[in-house]
Amino acid sequence: MDSNDDSVTPAAELPPARRRWRRRWLLAAVVAAWAATGYYHATKPVPPGTGVASTPVSVDSRDIRFLYDLNVVDGRGRRVVQQQIFDHVFAIIDHARDFVVLDYFLFNDDRGALARDRDTSYRPLSAQLADRLIARKHAVPALKVLFITDPVNELYGAAHANALDRLRSVGIDVVVTDLEPLRDSNVAYSGIYRLFIGWWGRGSAGQGWLPNPLDEASEPVTLRAWLNLLNFKANHRKIIAADDGAGGLVGLVGSANPHDASSAHSNVAFEIHGSLVADLLESELAVAKFSGWQVSWRPPSLFAANPGGTMTAQLLTESAIRRAVLEAFNSTVPGDSIDVAMFYLSERGVVETLIAAAGRGITVRLILDPNKDSFGRLRDGVPNRPVATELVRQSGGLIQVRWYRTHGEQFHTKLVVVRRAERVWMLLGSANLTRRNIGNYNLEADIAVTAGHDAPLVQDVQHYFDLLWQNDPVTLREYTSDFPTYEDQSFGRYWRYRLMEATGLSTF
Repeated sequence: MDSNDDSVTPAAELPPARRRWRRRWLLAAVVAAWAATGYYHATKPVPPGTGVASTPVSVDSRDIRFLYDLNVVDGRGRRVVQQQIFDHVFAIIDHARDFVVLDYFLFNDDRGALARDRDTSYRPLSAQLADRLIARKHAVPALKVLFITDPVNELYGAAHANALDRLRSVGIDVVVTDLEPLRDSNVAYSGIYRLFIGWWGRGSAGQGWLPNPLDEASEPVTLRAWLNLLNFKANHRKIIAADDGAGGLVGLVGSANPHDASSAHSNVAFEIHGSLVADLLESELAVAKFSGWQVSWRPPSLFAANPGGTMTAQLLTESAIRRAVLEAFNSTVPGDSIDVAMFYLSERGVVETLIAAAGRGITVRLILDPNKDSFGRLRDGVPNRPVATELVRQSGGLIQVRWYRTHGEQFHTKLVVVRRAERVWMLLGSANLTRRNIGNYNLEADIAVTAGHDAPLVQDVQHYFDLLWQNDPVTLREYTSDFPTYEDQSFGRYWRYRLMEATGLSTF
């Protein structure tokens, strides 16, 4: 054989320097692909129906109602649960004759670590809502029902959700949100997931071997379900919209999930009537469509706009919520005030704007969840405790903080109130004030209302916040405790929160 044969030298026979060069080139190519994938999916265009700031509409005081659920212990140590929100959701369903559209993040009967808790304050909300929808569908066979939810309820295809299966069985359209079009908040992990994991087969329910992250007592799930969960992205909205049975539109936007383990949480909502619901429906149908819903029906377009009213209302979703909050805070002047009641507060722009507002002489009051309870499991207070400590310290004590007294449940409220000389701006809905919730990552929906100080809605919200802030000496119900109760000076927890907030490697 010719000694000058030009055949390719096997990699194992390459000189060590050449092999090292090839490994480095391959590593550089993988890192470049990872970085490019992560950057694109963190900044790509948002899908239709998201980032919405609807045109403000004029509404009458009768067209918006403030609702709340509260969980508190009285002076004798007895738990007192006041719940309004899902009673109104059920009434909306009972009156609908043409259509009902729902979008709820959590809709399942899992109880997690609460499975052994026999506390009667927990309601089987998922079954109650399913029962109501099925009964109304039977009563009005022509009723069109669309139920949009997050894939976490079926553990990304690895588990069954009994409530969803029941809805499907009677012909209700169930749409599990396609999270793929949403931006990735956990960039470092999601880039790897998209390159090496996301294209695996989904598997089927009952084929797993790992514990269910929602309820350890439920059937095991696949590794892929856990790997999908670590993307930390969700359709986090909590909405119902329907015809009111009398030629109008009615909707309810809030912070409450029809989820058994969440049923004892404290929450807030606005029930709304009129043309603003049409904006809500437009966004919801867009989400259903990009999630694969075959559009076979649409709500009728015969609903007239609201007559003139003394208030204005607006739908805000995703990053539009952040823009509105920062604008409201930045526009305050001495004599104005800011009240916030929030489950999670961690977004850096919001934190810095609150400190700046307090420095301008704005009264700032915060009621926060202490982040110690999570469906029967204990947490260490991240992010609220280190954030609250920073806010109080950086403002020189001008920002006032109180903690809601939770007893296994959560203070799941998301409410912002900005009081100015002439008008009051109020915001509530599904969005926490975190990077993920208001940074165009999760799907979120809030309603903003502007009204005069004497509006009944403003008075109702004011009474709610002041009751929690001051507690109730008549009934001996203590809703909140002083800031030092959960003050957290830990250097480690503070920087862990900063890292988690910045990278998206967190559940908040």
